[in-house]
Amino acid sequence: MDGKVSSAVDWAKVRADFPLLTRQVHGKPLIYFDSANTGQKPASVIEATDAFYRHHNANVSRAVHALGTEATEAYEGARSKLATFFNVRSDEVILCSGTTFAINLVAYSWALPRLKVGDTILISRMEHHANIVPWQLIAQRTGATIKVAELLPDGALDLDALRSAMTPDVKLLAVTHVSNVLGTINPVAEICKEAHKRGIVTVVDGSQAAPHMPVDIAAIGCDFYAVTGHKMSGPTGTGVLWAKREHINAMQPFLGGGEMIKEVRFDGTIFNEGPHKFEAGTPNIAGFVGLGAATDYLSHIGMTQIAAREQALLQHATEAMQSIPGLRLFGTAPQKAAVISFAIDGTHSHDLATLLDLEGVAVRSGQHCAHPLLQWLGVGTTCRASLAFYNTHEEIEAFAAALRKVKTLLA
Repeated sequence: MDGKVSSAVDWAKVRADFPLLTRQVHGKPLIYFDSANTGQKPASVIEATDAFYRHHNANVSRAVHALGTEATEAYEGARSKLATFFNVRSDEVILCSGTTFAINLVAYSWALPRLKVGDTILISRMEHHANIVPWQLIAQRTGATIKVAELLPDGALDLDALRSAMTPDVKLLAVTHVSNVLGTINPVAEICKEAHKRGIVTVVDGSQAAPHMPVDIAAIGCDFYAVTGHKMSGPTGTGVLWAKREHINAMQPFLGGGEMIKEVRFDGTIFNEGPHKFEAGTPNIAGFVGLGAATDYLSHIGMTQIAAREQALLQHATEAMQSIPGLRLFGTAPQKAAVISFAIDGTHSHDLATLLDLEGVAVRSGQHCAHPLLQWLGVGTTCRASLAFYNTHEEIEAFAAALRKVKTLLA
């Protein structure tokens, strides 16, 4: 968690920290507007990962030799950095491969043993498939049902309807902090407070929030919070599940193997203490060293500064895109992150994205792992421009010019 407010940031210097952004694509300077898909990595993250393999590579908690000790200290050091970043305790931070794994862990270790026929799982219309499909699988196995909270026309969550949906049969509420399609920022602290009044356990998908704004998990007051490392400028295959200590103590392991045990006998096994009892096998050690470096990098800039920068970019991009005839924007909630889904009348999103790529612009096209939301929007696919603090206002102007050019070609 970081509420840092400092003097003005030199954003040109920040951008220079990202080697890939100097690339050209099809002979054009790269304009990378796909950070909701994966974030680019600063040199410090790349160097930290490389340095681990060059100088410290060994397995964690397996050996007493120097390299084993160094690897363990680096890995556990990343856990401590992530705990500080999100304002939680280190022994409540479960290191995993990302949000998808984290939500599945909750589904199988918390929900599966507890839910039954007559119970309900409440989710929202804007959820990513990673916060839909695991609950469907659990509902099939337990006999529980799934209830969907709908949206307002601007893409905001209908909070009155959500509260009304929190009936006594609802045992778990799973909701995204930020929509990966609409950019809508949900008031998760308020939502969790209302859920807890009714005894509902809360799971928050923070995959699109953690890279772009201060996230104080303690202040949110949820039961579980899931994060994807590669979206917050860390390596792929890294992530976090934060869980309340009471849940960590009560939940059984999701996977079995090495590291998650204290003692194994053929007549039974004694599991390790949490969070380690959920971390079976050799982890992505170098990846977490890199993710620790990413939290250092983001904290040095300041998440408050990053959020303000991205809001300025969002406003500029929105105004520029609204000036293009025939271009439709999806998601205009008052509280919104720098994610813009759009379509041009009469044009398939894949064709649009392909032609933009030829102009050096990288945007995502498709259904964005959110099929029910696209159905609600009444479209098969959209393009999505997702910005980050390392983007520039000049890139937005070039993007708008590319859109106009492409629109003419498709006319």
